[in-house]
This record gives sequence, C-alpha cells and structure tokens, in this order.
Amino acid sequence: MRKRAEDVSRTRQRIVEAAVYLHGTTGPAATSIAAIAERAGVTRLTVYRHFPDEPALFAACSGHWLSQQTLPRPEEWAAAEDPDERLRIGLTDLYRFYRGGEQMLTLAVRDQHAVPEPIRQAWEETNRGYVEVLVGASLEDDGRIRRAAIGHAAAFTTWHSLCREQGLEDSEAVEAMAALVEAVSAEN
Repeated sequence: MRKRAEDVSRTRQRIVEAAVYLHGTTGPAATSIAAIAERAGVTRLTVYRHFPDEPALFAACSGHWLSQQTLPRPEEWAAAEDPDERLRIGLTDLYRFYRGGEQMLTLAVRDQHAVPEPIRQAWEETNRGYVEVLVGASLEDDGRIRRAAIGHAAAFTTWHSLCREQGLEDSEAVEAMAALVEAVSAEN
C-alpha cells in the first residue's frame, strides 16, 4: 500500500514537472494535456485522474514553479518608512525576481488568455498586494496618479520593456521608475 502511494506521488510529480517544463518552453496556450502526458510518460487519462480540471493542474504547476524561485519579500520593503526608499527596495526585489523567472513569466503574460480565471485572479491579487506595499499607508486619496505610476513600475511588462527591449540594467530601470514616480508626486 505504501509503495502504491509512493508511485502515485511520483506520477503526480512527473505530471507537474512536465507541465512546468512545457509552460516554460512553449507557453500555457500551446501546452496540451496530450503533450503533458507524453512528456510525463503517462496517458491523458492518468493526467485527468490526478488533475480533474485545468485550474487544478495550473495551480499545481504554478505552485511547483514558485517553490523553485526566490520570491519577492514585500514584508522587507514595508519596513522602510521613507516612501522613496521603500519603492527602490521593492522594485529592486521585484526586478530580481522578474530576471530570474523571465522565461516563464514572459510566456505566462503572453498566454494569460489561456490561464484559468482563478489562477489569473491570484496573480492579479499578488501584484495588487505588491503595489499596496510600495504605495504604503501614507498615500492620500488624491494620489491616484502616483499609485498608477507605482503600479506601472511594479509590472513585469515594464521591467521587460526597460531591461530587455531598451537594454537597461535592473538598477537603471529602478532609478528610471523611481524618477518617474517622484516626478508624478511632485506634480500632484
């Protein structure tokens, strides 16, 4: 009985690893259950036995991928009382994470239309949480434009544009976005 449980666990792990590999190389939109099954060395039916629907498979895939990353640490950003310092610390941490997970994040953003709604909502909630920490408690109701600038600065697509398309180093991108937020704050 214990050997069977171990076999089931190993099979599930192979399926998850196959999904992570395919999502990270071809993207979620191009990843089929048949491709996952083939890569894992199981049948499609076995994949469905372990993961009865797409949200379950995506949740396992995302959880496994995230467990292999050094995640952003917003609790450390929040410790900085100065809003400009907090912004720089947070963006530096986010941009480090983006660089480390660039391939998967690029494909996930590109294929977000193929990601199940509960998973997309969880990503969006996490990103909103990052922005809330970067904004801090000191922002008054009239800071809508500053909040938007911080949200833009914290986005993976902003990092990708600045660092991959425009050729900036992470530290240069942090300074560019900090200057943007400071300029917006001075205007309002």
